[in-house]
Amino acid sequence: MHIIVGGTGQVGSTTARSLLKRGEPVTVIARNADHAAELAAAGARIAVTDVRDSDGLRQVFRSGRRAFILNPPAAPSTDTDKEERTNLTAIVTALDGSGLEKVVLASTYGARPGERCGDLTVLHEFEQALNALPIPAAINRGAYYMSNWGGMLDAIRASGKLPSFLPADLLIPMVAPQDLGEAAADRLIEPVDETDLKYIEGPERYTPRGVANAFSEALDKTVEVEVIPRERWVETFERFGFSRPAAQSYACMTGTVVDEVAIKLDNVERGRTTLQSFIEELVKKAR
Repeated sequence: MHIIVGGTGQVGSTTARSLLKRGEPVTVIARNADHAAELAAAGARIAVTDVRDSDGLRQVFRSGRRAFILNPPAAPSTDTDKEERTNLTAIVTALDGSGLEKVVLASTYGARPGERCGDLTVLHEFEQALNALPIPAAINRGAYYMSNWGGMLDAIRASGKLPSFLPADLLIPMVAPQDLGEAAADRLIEPVDETDLKYIEGPERYTPRGVANAFSEALDKTVEVEVIPRERWVETFERFGFSRPAAQSYACMTGTVVDEVAIKLDNVERGRTTLQSFIEELVKKAR
Protein backbone atom coordinates (compact mmCIF):
# COMPACT_ATOMS: atom_id res chain seq x y z
CA MET A 1 0.00 0.00 0.00
CA HIS A 2 1.22 3.47 -0.94
CA ILE A 3 0.23 6.33 1.38
CA ILE A 4 -0.14 9.76 -0.24
CA VAL A 5 0.14 12.90 1.90
CA GLY A 6 -1.09 15.92 -0.06
CA GLY A 7 -3.07 13.62 -2.33
CA THR A 8 -5.88 16.03 -3.16
CA GLY A 9 -3.57 18.62 -4.77
CA GLN A 10 -2.35 18.56 -8.36
CA VAL A 11 0.91 16.73 -7.69
CA GLY A 12 -0.42 14.27 -5.13
CA SER A 13 -3.54 13.39 -7.09
CA THR A 14 -1.44 12.65 -10.17
CA THR A 15 0.83 10.46 -8.06
CA ALA A 16 -2.19 8.55 -6.77
CA ARG A 17 -3.78 8.13 -10.20
CA SER A 18 -0.52 7.02 -11.77
CA LEU A 19 -0.08 4.33 -9.13
CA LEU A 20 -3.69 3.18 -9.46
CA LYS A 21 -3.30 2.84 -13.24
CA ARG A 22 -0.34 0.53 -12.57
CA GLY A 23 -2.47 -1.65 -10.31
CA GLU A 24 -0.86 -0.39 -7.11
CA PRO A 25 -2.99 0.00 -3.95
CA VAL A 26 -3.22 3.61 -2.73
CA THR A 27 -4.43 5.38 0.40
CA VAL A 28 -4.92 9.14 0.09
CA ILE A 29 -4.85 11.23 3.27
CA ALA A 30 -7.41 14.03 3.27
CA ARG A 31 -8.89 16.35 5.87
CA ASN A 32 -12.25 16.13 4.10
CA ALA A 33 -13.41 12.99 2.31
CA ASP A 34 -15.48 15.04 -0.13
CA HIS A 35 -12.31 16.63 -1.49
CA ALA A 36 -11.03 13.17 -2.42
CA ALA A 37 -14.26 11.82 -3.93
CA GLU A 38 -12.85 11.52 -7.46
CA LEU A 39 -9.83 9.61 -6.20
CA ALA A 40 -12.11 7.30 -4.22
CA ALA A 41 -14.11 6.68 -7.40
CA ALA A 42 -10.82 5.84 -9.16
CA GLY A 43 -10.10 3.15 -6.58
CA ALA A 44 -8.14 4.89 -3.83
CA ARG A 45 -8.81 4.31 -0.14
CA ILE A 46 -9.40 7.59 1.67
CA ALA A 47 -8.09 8.14 5.19
CA VAL A 48 -9.52 11.23 6.86
CA THR A 49 -7.00 12.82 9.21
CA ASP A 50 -5.08 16.06 9.69
CA VAL A 51 -1.35 16.05 8.97
CA ARG A 52 -0.83 17.77 12.33
CA ASP A 53 -2.40 14.83 14.15
CA SER A 54 0.83 12.84 14.45
CA ASP A 55 -0.76 9.86 16.21
CA GLY A 56 -3.57 9.56 13.68
CA LEU A 57 -1.17 10.03 10.79
CA ARG A 58 1.17 7.35 12.16
CA GLN A 59 -1.73 4.89 12.26
CA VAL A 60 -2.40 5.51 8.58
CA PHE A 61 1.30 5.13 7.75
CA ARG A 62 1.30 1.77 9.54
CA SER A 63 -1.28 0.50 7.04
CA GLY A 64 1.17 0.93 4.16
CA ARG A 65 4.71 0.18 3.02
CA ARG A 66 5.72 3.36 1.23
CA ALA A 67 4.62 6.99 1.38
CA PHE A 68 4.73 10.10 -0.76
CA ILE A 69 5.06 13.30 1.26
CA LEU A 70 4.11 16.75 0.02
CA ASN A 71 4.15 19.39 2.74
CA PRO A 72 0.73 21.08 2.44
CA PRO A 73 1.15 24.76 1.51
CA ALA A 74 0.01 27.30 4.07
CA ALA A 75 -2.43 30.07 3.21
CA PRO A 76 -0.42 33.12 2.08
CA SER A 77 -2.31 35.32 4.53
CA THR A 78 -0.52 33.48 7.37
CA ASP A 79 3.12 33.26 8.39
CA THR A 80 3.71 30.54 5.81
CA ASP A 81 7.17 29.51 7.03
CA LYS A 82 5.92 29.03 10.58
CA GLU A 83 2.82 27.10 9.49
CA GLU A 84 4.70 24.83 7.11
CA ARG A 85 7.39 24.09 9.71
CA THR A 86 4.58 23.02 12.06
CA ASN A 87 3.33 20.61 9.36
CA LEU A 88 6.88 19.34 8.87
CA THR A 89 7.36 18.59 12.56
CA ALA A 90 4.07 16.72 12.83
CA ILE A 91 4.70 14.61 9.72
CA VAL A 92 8.23 13.67 10.76
CA THR A 93 6.96 12.76 14.22
CA ALA A 94 4.36 10.50 12.61
CA LEU A 95 6.96 8.82 10.41
CA ASP A 96 9.03 7.87 13.47
CA GLY A 97 7.81 4.40 14.42
CA SER A 98 5.59 4.10 11.33
CA GLY A 99 7.29 0.97 10.02
CA LEU A 100 7.41 2.33 6.46
CA GLU A 101 10.13 0.93 4.22
CA LYS A 102 10.56 4.04 2.02
CA VAL A 103 9.38 7.64 1.67
CA VAL A 104 9.46 10.01 -1.30
CA LEU A 105 9.51 13.76 -0.64
CA ALA A 106 8.47 16.51 -3.04
CA SER A 107 11.10 19.20 -2.50
CA THR A 108 12.25 22.12 -4.62
CA TYR A 109 15.08 23.49 -6.73
CA GLY A 110 17.28 25.77 -4.67
CA ALA A 111 16.62 24.11 -1.31
CA ARG A 112 19.19 25.37 1.21
CA PRO A 113 19.81 26.01 4.90
CA GLY A 114 18.35 29.20 6.36
CA GLU A 115 15.62 30.70 8.48
CA ARG A 116 13.19 32.50 6.19
CA CYS A 117 13.16 31.81 2.48
CA GLY A 118 9.89 29.94 2.10
CA ASP A 119 9.98 26.46 0.59
CA LEU A 120 13.70 26.72 -0.04
CA THR A 121 14.54 26.64 3.65
CA VAL A 122 11.50 24.74 4.97
CA LEU A 123 11.89 21.90 2.50
CA HIS A 124 15.63 21.73 3.07
CA GLU A 125 14.82 21.17 6.75
CA PHE A 126 12.34 18.49 5.68
CA GLU A 127 15.02 16.76 3.61
CA GLN A 128 17.43 16.82 6.55
CA ALA A 129 14.80 15.55 9.00
CA LEU A 130 13.94 12.60 6.72
CA ASN A 131 17.59 11.73 6.23
CA ALA A 132 17.95 11.53 10.02
CA LEU A 133 15.26 8.83 10.20
CA PRO A 134 16.01 5.13 9.64
CA ILE A 135 13.56 5.05 6.71
CA PRO A 136 15.21 5.36 3.24
CA ALA A 137 14.16 8.70 1.72
CA ALA A 138 14.12 9.59 -1.99
CA ILE A 139 14.08 13.34 -2.67
CA ASN A 140 12.60 14.84 -5.84
CA ARG A 141 13.39 18.54 -6.21
CA GLY A 142 10.91 20.13 -8.59
CA ALA A 143 11.49 23.18 -10.78
CA TYR A 144 9.31 26.31 -10.86
CA TYR A 145 5.70 25.14 -11.16
CA MET A 146 3.98 26.03 -14.44
CA SER A 147 0.81 26.26 -12.35
CA ASN A 148 2.24 29.34 -10.58
CA TRP A 149 1.17 31.31 -13.64
CA GLY A 150 -2.42 30.09 -13.35
CA GLY A 151 -3.32 32.67 -10.71
CA MET A 152 -2.65 35.38 -13.29
CA LEU A 153 -5.33 34.22 -15.72
CA ASP A 154 -8.06 36.68 -14.66
CA ALA A 155 -5.63 39.60 -14.79
CA ILE A 156 -4.43 38.50 -18.22
CA ARG A 157 -7.98 38.25 -19.56
CA ALA A 158 -8.83 41.71 -18.22
CA SER A 159 -5.70 43.64 -19.17
CA GLY A 160 -3.69 41.65 -21.68
CA LYS A 161 -0.77 41.90 -19.26
CA LEU A 162 1.11 39.05 -17.57
CA PRO A 163 2.43 40.29 -14.19
CA SER A 164 5.86 38.74 -13.60
CA PHE A 165 8.35 38.99 -10.75
CA LEU A 166 10.93 37.50 -13.12
CA PRO A 167 12.69 39.31 -15.99
CA ALA A 168 10.82 38.82 -19.24
CA ASP A 169 13.62 36.95 -21.00
CA LEU A 170 15.02 34.99 -18.04
CA LEU A 171 15.25 31.34 -19.10
CA ILE A 172 14.30 29.16 -16.14
CA PRO A 173 13.42 25.51 -15.50
CA MET A 174 9.66 24.99 -15.22
CA VAL A 175 7.62 21.84 -14.68
CA ALA A 176 3.98 20.82 -14.81
CA PRO A 177 2.52 19.40 -11.58
CA GLN A 178 1.40 16.28 -13.41
CA ASP A 179 5.00 15.53 -14.40
CA LEU A 180 6.06 15.87 -10.75
CA GLY A 181 3.30 13.42 -9.81
CA GLU A 182 4.41 10.89 -12.40
CA ALA A 183 8.01 11.21 -11.22
CA ALA A 184 6.91 10.61 -7.61
CA ALA A 185 4.97 7.49 -8.62
CA ASP A 186 8.05 6.17 -10.42
CA ARG A 187 10.17 6.59 -7.30
CA LEU A 188 7.61 4.91 -5.06
CA ILE A 189 7.80 1.70 -7.06
CA GLU A 190 11.59 1.77 -7.46
CA PRO A 191 13.68 -0.48 -5.21
CA VAL A 192 13.95 0.67 -1.61
CA ASP A 193 17.64 1.53 -1.90
CA GLU A 194 17.23 3.88 -4.88
CA THR A 195 17.36 7.19 -3.04
CA ASP A 196 19.53 9.47 -5.19
CA LEU A 197 18.59 13.15 -5.16
CA LYS A 198 16.80 13.95 -8.44
CA TYR A 199 15.77 17.19 -10.11
CA ILE A 200 12.54 17.26 -12.13
CA GLU A 201 11.77 19.82 -14.82
CA GLY A 202 9.88 20.09 -18.08
CA PRO A 203 11.05 19.12 -21.58
CA GLU A 204 12.83 22.46 -21.99
CA ARG A 205 13.34 25.76 -20.18
CA TYR A 206 11.06 28.75 -20.67
CA THR A 207 10.90 32.51 -20.13
CA PRO A 208 8.07 34.70 -18.80
CA ARG A 209 7.81 36.07 -22.33
CA GLY A 210 7.30 32.50 -23.49
CA VAL A 211 4.53 32.18 -20.88
CA ALA A 212 2.89 35.35 -22.24
CA ASN A 213 3.12 33.97 -25.77
CA ALA A 214 1.53 30.71 -24.64
CA PHE A 215 -1.36 32.65 -23.11
CA SER A 216 -1.63 34.73 -26.32
CA GLU A 217 -2.05 31.54 -28.32
CA ALA A 218 -4.52 29.95 -25.89
CA LEU A 219 -6.64 33.11 -25.46
CA ASP A 220 -6.30 34.33 -29.05
CA LYS A 221 -5.29 37.79 -27.85
CA THR A 222 -2.05 39.70 -27.45
CA VAL A 223 -0.48 39.25 -24.02
CA GLU A 224 2.55 41.24 -22.90
CA VAL A 225 4.83 40.75 -19.88
CA GLU A 226 4.59 43.39 -17.16
CA VAL A 227 7.73 43.01 -15.04
CA ILE A 228 7.45 44.00 -11.37
CA PRO A 229 10.70 45.65 -10.18
CA ARG A 230 12.58 43.83 -7.43
CA GLU A 231 12.20 46.71 -4.99
CA ARG A 232 8.40 46.35 -5.23
CA TRP A 233 8.17 42.58 -4.76
CA VAL A 234 7.26 42.62 -1.07
CA GLU A 235 4.62 45.34 -1.39
CA THR A 236 3.16 43.60 -4.45
CA PHE A 237 2.85 40.28 -2.63
CA GLU A 238 1.15 42.14 0.23
CA ARG A 239 -1.27 43.72 -2.24
CA PHE A 240 -2.08 40.20 -3.45
CA GLY A 241 -3.16 39.33 0.13
CA PHE A 242 0.07 37.91 1.54
CA SER A 243 1.02 38.56 5.13
CA ARG A 244 4.20 40.58 5.65
CA PRO A 245 6.24 37.48 6.69
CA ALA A 246 4.90 35.49 3.74
CA ALA A 247 5.62 38.36 1.33
CA GLN A 248 9.22 38.50 2.56
CA SER A 249 9.63 34.74 2.20
CA TYR A 250 8.19 34.66 -1.31
CA ALA A 251 10.38 37.60 -2.33
CA CYS A 252 13.40 35.67 -1.05
CA MET A 253 12.41 32.61 -3.09
CA THR A 254 11.87 34.73 -6.20
CA GLY A 255 15.25 36.38 -5.78
CA THR A 256 16.90 32.98 -5.57
CA VAL A 257 15.31 31.93 -8.87
CA VAL A 258 16.66 35.07 -10.54
CA ASP A 259 20.12 34.90 -8.99
CA GLU A 260 20.85 31.18 -9.28
CA VAL A 261 19.09 30.04 -12.44
CA ALA A 262 22.39 29.55 -14.28
CA ILE A 263 23.68 26.95 -11.81
CA LYS A 264 24.27 23.62 -13.55
CA LEU A 265 22.55 20.57 -12.04
CA ASP A 266 23.23 16.87 -12.22
CA ASN A 267 20.66 14.07 -12.27
CA VAL A 268 17.91 16.04 -14.04
CA GLU A 269 14.83 14.17 -15.27
CA ARG A 270 12.54 15.81 -17.80
CA GLY A 271 8.77 15.55 -17.90
CA ARG A 272 6.74 15.46 -21.10
CA THR A 273 4.30 18.35 -20.58
CA THR A 274 5.20 21.43 -22.61
CA LEU A 275 4.41 24.94 -21.42
CA GLN A 276 2.05 25.52 -24.35
CA SER A 277 0.03 22.36 -23.70
CA PHE A 278 -0.16 23.17 -19.98
CA ILE A 279 -1.41 26.74 -20.59
CA GLU A 280 -3.93 25.57 -23.19
CA GLU A 281 -5.36 23.03 -20.73
CA LEU A 282 -5.42 25.66 -17.97
CA VAL A 283 -7.41 28.07 -20.13
CA LYS A 284 -9.73 25.31 -21.31
CA LYS A 285 -10.62 24.29 -17.76
CA ALA A 286 -11.29 27.91 -16.80
CA ARG A 287 -13.88 28.45 -19.50
